[in-house]
Formats: sequence, structure tokens, C-alpha cells
Amino acid sequence: MESKPQKNEQMEKVRDMVEDIRIAMMTTVDEQGNLVSRPMAALQFDEEGNVWFFTQRSSPKVDQIEQNEKRVNVAFASVSDADYVSISGTASEVDDRAKINELWNPQAKAWFPKGKDDPELTLLKVHTQMAEYWDSNDSTMVRLFQQAAAVVTGNPPKMGENEKVYN
Repeated sequence: MESKPQKNEQMEKVRDMVEDIRIAMMTTVDEQGNLVSRPMAALQFDEEGNVWFFTQRSSPKVDQIEQNEKRVNVAFASVSDADYVSISGTASEVDDRAKINELWNPQAKAWFPKGKDDPELTLLKVHTQMAEYWDSNDSTMVRLFQQAAAVVTGNPPKMGENEKVYN
């Protein structure tokens, strides 16, 4: 995913954590009020803290976003690094052919076989309102040792940094 330096300095940590995570889970609310999550390829984390995705205009998630005050959650996880980010915000459909051209990549052709000129292809822009992250700066071995020590001592392990950032 392409990421850009943030105008809000507090969002730099979030950007650093998500820039190498290509797939995120986007959660919306369906017609029955159920939370529904699906994997989405994150294309860009722009300087305003917006996360950009391709989607099909007729996708149920587009209607779900419109019917639920545009509220979404986007979750990123890098299990190998023990980095986790949850972004709460609002999503909007953006029909901007110049932005589609900017973000188009060969992998998108698998989902949009008609290419970047497909009339069904549109963008979802998720504006970050709040992000919460969990960042373990320790190696896998150190984390395993901390978990084992917690079992023996009965004290919860210290698994890294946890912060909320408002955009």
C-alpha cells in the first residue's frame, strides 16, 4: 500500500504500522443490523489519514455505508510483527477517474477484469476519525517468553504499546 506523510503528526505512527499491510478487514452494518466484515485491498493511506479502496458500485457494502451514517471500521493486522490497528471513521463512494488511474495496479485486474475504465469500478474513501493501535516492539521469542512468564506469575504480560489517536 502506498502511504504518504501525515499532516496530523499523531497519525504518523498509524501510517508506519499499516503501510506494509496490504489487506484490511472492512466492517459495515447490514440491513438486519449485523456487523459484516470483508477483506479489502488497501490502496493508499493519504496525507489526510484517508484509506482508499477499490470496490464495485453495486456492492452491498456501498448501500450499507449509505444506510448507516457512513460509519465503518477498518482493521489491519500483522501477526508476524504483532502490530494491530483499528480505524473508526466514515466512508464515502468517490467516482474520480483521475484517482482511479493513480491507484490502479495490475492486481486489481483480477477483481475488475474490464480494467480501470469499468463503469462498475469506484473508490471507497475511509476518513479516519479515530485509530487505536497495539504495537509490540519485541521479537517473537521475547513475546513468547513474556506470555510464558505471565502463566507462571499470574501477571498479565506487557505486550507493547496501545494508544488511541484522533484525526
